[in-house]
Amino acid sequence: MHKNPAAEDLRVFTAVVRKASFAGAAAELGTSPAYVSKRIRLLEQDLQVKLLHRTTRRVAVTEEGERVFHWAQRIQDDMEQLLQEVAVTRSVPRGLLRVSSSFGFGRQIVAPALSTLVEQHPGLQVRLEVFDRLVDVAGEGFDLDVRVGDDIAPHLIARRLADNHRVLCAAPAYLQRKGTPRTVPDLAAHDCLVIKERDHPFGVWRLRSGAHEASVKVRGPLSANNGEMAVQWAVDGRGVVLRSLWDVDAHLQAGRLVQVLPQWQQEANVWAVYPTRLERSAKVRVCVEFLQAHFCAGWASRSAETGVGANASV
Repeated sequence: MHKNPAAEDLRVFTAVVRKASFAGAAAELGTSPAYVSKRIRLLEQDLQVKLLHRTTRRVAVTEEGERVFHWAQRIQDDMEQLLQEVAVTRSVPRGLLRVSSSFGFGRQIVAPALSTLVEQHPGLQVRLEVFDRLVDVAGEGFDLDVRVGDDIAPHLIARRLADNHRVLCAAPAYLQRKGTPRTVPDLAAHDCLVIKERDHPFGVWRLRSGAHEASVKVRGPLSANNGEMAVQWAVDGRGVVLRSLWDVDAHLQAGRLVQVLPQWQQEANVWAVYPTRLERSAKVRVCVEFLQAHFCAGWASRSAETGVGANASV
């Protein structure tokens, strides 16, 4: 006869699946690999099914394990929702909030904001992880992805945090040496600093000027999967870069970079993206509302200092 699985065993199992490792799960949970192995063994005994294939290098999930993983996530989310629903107030977030973002934006913008968030909400713990790829929010166990860019899968909930766009810019020394592009097609003949970052198409710049759209295939001697490096190369005079205003605004204000084709830009708004199963999560809601207010206040402060227009919010 099947026994009802323990909530702790389900929690350990989901951690093992996300990390594909007993040691990784133990590190995440703050326990030992032996404890993780014991809980998985008890869960398999209770369910009378093999959940994992274990090798010396990696842990793989069985077909039955995949089904159990999805149910375990739902059960844990429902239990958390229950606790939040019966709390004295749903405006007080509690527990662990798992957040993902991209390298540069996560480090420069999201991390300081989350630091302030936990200061204001002592019952909340935040774990931030940054990636150079698009994250499967639900499948990888995150509650929230803070991303730059408007291409969002329809099965996810998206809340706009701030308006933003990418601009073309280069160092004055580069433009003196190579000339200034006058049209979008001119970019194809320039040294362009191409970034492969998250879901951005590599080497294709899609731009907008009012109602007009244009696309150009660019290339150059330098490319990277990290926007901060590309911006530094641009400052060094190595070429033209397409980058968000939050990343290049200080260089533009200081004259280290100047805008190229300023009438053309690329929409790249900032979004909070999360699974539909977390639609009523108090901790997600409070975090999203906080980030919206934080980015808005940050933009108001920046615009007062620099006089840059409202679209340069982050």
